[in-house]
Amino acid sequence: MADPFGARLPDVPFGVPGLDDVLIGGLPANRVYLLEGDPGAGKTTLALQFLMDGRASGEVGLYVTLSETAEELHTVAASHGWSLEGIRVTELATAEASLSADAENTMFYPSEVELAQTTDVVLREVEATRPSRVVFDSLSEMRMLAQNPLRYRRQILALKQFFVGRSCTVLLLDDRTAGQNDIQVQSIVHGVITLERRTPEYGVMQRRLQIIKMRGKATRPGYHDFVIQKGGLRVFPRLVASEHDSEYAASMLSSGLPELDLLIGGGLDRGTSALMVGPAGTGKSTFATQFAVEAARRGERVSMFLFDEGDRTLRARTAGLGIDLEAQLVAGKIKIRQVDPGELSAGELVQLVRDEVEVHGSRLIVVDSLNGYLNAIPDVRFLTLQLHELLTYLSQRGVTSILVMAQAGMVGASMASPVDASYLADSIFVLRYFEAAGEVRQAISVLKRRGGLHERTIREFRFTAQGIRIGAPLSAFQGVLTGVPTFLGGTGGPLLGTNRG
Repeated sequence: MADPFGARLPDVPFGVPGLDDVLIGGLPANRVYLLEGDPGAGKTTLALQFLMDGRASGEVGLYVTLSETAEELHTVAASHGWSLEGIRVTELATAEASLSADAENTMFYPSEVELAQTTDVVLREVEATRPSRVVFDSLSEMRMLAQNPLRYRRQILALKQFFVGRSCTVLLLDDRTAGQNDIQVQSIVHGVITLERRTPEYGVMQRRLQIIKMRGKATRPGYHDFVIQKGGLRVFPRLVASEHDSEYAASMLSSGLPELDLLIGGGLDRGTSALMVGPAGTGKSTFATQFAVEAARRGERVSMFLFDEGDRTLRARTAGLGIDLEAQLVAGKIKIRQVDPGELSAGELVQLVRDEVEVHGSRLIVVDSLNGYLNAIPDVRFLTLQLHELLTYLSQRGVTSILVMAQAGMVGASMASPVDASYLADSIFVLRYFEAAGEVRQAISVLKRRGGLHERTIREFRFTAQGIRIGAPLSAFQGVLTGVPTFLGGTGGPLLGTNRG
């Protein structure tokens, strides 16, 4: 054991994916911690994972429960496919257990004994088993037995002092029935982890945690989303883009369409972000897919996150336009991920992107669309902040990103966007409908390219069975972006053929 008068204590890992990253290694060993949260937040599951991680390392684990029976704990473990074999469960049962003539001598009755006696049972159990990890569930029962705050605080202090020098890392569970925050206990323990849950008006329950306090070491501040799934908790650490800077070779991502590459000044720069913006149906997703297929043809891995359009619809539509998406899917160069924003938290979405980059090596990320991504963010105020961190992270990893955003309205120069993400993107493609020769046509232009020159013209485009056709600059027209252009005369920039052609 380290010197108790200042030497750095070793870290005890939780064994929970993502949580040890939030704790930057784990909990300082041989200290007492508070794990608090409302009922259903995941305290019991997290505590069991803590003990099972110790068991995997050959450590002795002890679970002392006043609020749940041993049978209930084994049921929770079985629901995750776990066995609690090798973990000592000491049950301080309710008075009903005394009706059983076969009750073991490890069963006690908190409702009939004094707090000091209950505490003494816990201390004797620790002395007998000499565990390395202890979970005490829960403080709410001790709080009721204590009957007054002063006595309760003294008992918690006594527990803390008892564990000093016994090489035990202890978790005290609290369901916060005394209020939102129990300042009494928080001031005593070495660290505090708070679990929260919220149920949106639509969608699944969302959970997050925060390290309120941790003496003697740094942790990742802020809220971190997590989920409870079969196999336990998985935490999604809040993304901090500055931690992921890396070196990469500068290059350009071609679209495979010479006219489109001219518009953007040669192609998309490696590690930059592009925003495809325009009303519904103008072809934003198709252009994004064109970039994706071209990148895959060059041997790069591409990940596409679809929020609005179905996987099958995209594959059928691109096949009809002569874009060979299917071949790249079969080759494993493009991966399509259908995302239901009502089923995922914002942190989980960010983690999905990170996994594609860090685990699978994706070099191009397509998010279609930001409108769907917006629906996954509980508070719209933080969308641009999260987007900034995500795009900065991708940029520093040398990953190119293409974002699709649908605007409200169909024809006109002024379109309403659900969120202003234009300043976040390095390049902006604007797609518009316009009327000409008795038809509704489509045009594309590049309004912005950060760090390089680009063509400032407006070009008509058309989708055909042979692919995307992009015409010459519409120099003979004015007001194309308004939807009703004026013909200025001359021969520059003739319109493409009719839709029938």
